[in-house]
Amino acid sequence: MIREICKDETFLAQKAEPATPADLQIAADLLETLEHHKAGCVGMAANMIGVNKRIIAFDNEGKYMVMFNPEIIKKSAPYDAQEGCLSLTGTRSAKRWQSIKVRWQNEKFQERVKTFTGWAAQIIQHEIDHCEGIII
Repeated sequence: MIREICKDETFLAQKAEPATPADLQIAADLLETLEHHKAGCVGMAANMIGVNKRIIAFDNEGKYMVMFNPEIIKKSAPYDAQEGCLSLTGTRSAKRWQSIKVRWQNEKFQERVKTFTGWAAQIIQHEIDHCEGIII
C-alpha cells in the first residue's frame, strides 16, 4: 500500500523502535511507497511513512533493498554532502562517509554484514539517520 509521506518533524525526531517479523507488511508498504516516488527519491525509512520502526528501503545500484534494524559498525573517509528529503523541505548539509560497514537483518531476520561505498553508502547513512531520529 502506498502511504502518505510524514512531514511531522516531532515524529521524525523520535528514535525508531526495533523491527520484528511482525513488521514485514510495513516493509512491503515502504517499498511500494518508495517505488511510487522513484522519480524524486532513492531511499526511505519507515518513519517517513508514519511508522516508528527501524526499517529502511533504498535503491542499491538499480535494485531495491530492505534492511531491518540496520546499524553502521565501521566507517571511513568522511566528506560533506548536501541532501534533500521527501519529509523535509529544501536541502541540508550532512557529514557522510565514503565507505560504511553495515549490520542488518534481512526479511527472514537473518543477520547480514556488508560494506557499501559511494552513492549507496550515502543513501543508507541518510536513512539510518532517520532511524536515529536525526533530522538533517
